[in-house]
Amino acid sequence: MVRCSPRGATSAPGLDWCPGRSRRETAILGKISKRGNRYLRVLFVQAAWVVLIRPKTWERHGLKPWIEAAKKRLHHNVLAIALANKLARIAWSVLAHGRSFEASKLQVA
Repeated sequence: MVRCSPRGATSAPGLDWCPGRSRRETAILGKISKRGNRYLRVLFVQAAWVVLIRPKTWERHGLKPWIEAAKKRLHHNVLAIALANKLARIAWSVLAHGRSFEASKLQVA
């Protein structure tokens, strides 16, 4: 059983966003922190790039609506990091609940 939260699962490999220095009401996110496990971060980012370069697999893994929506508003490099973050959260959920991955239960956020 995994004891950390989904947010902790993304901070372990350093895939969480550092908040910007702006004092606006809306949060402006900066670069990824890169303070965690470099090896895990590289694996999640490489997995994200593999998913992004193979659009035919998006639907099979249940990521198509999320990727298409994010693709319209994010640069491709930022999209890869956002997808790596999402994959880390999915991996945490699978490990924390002791179940196999079910694409049909993936929620679009």
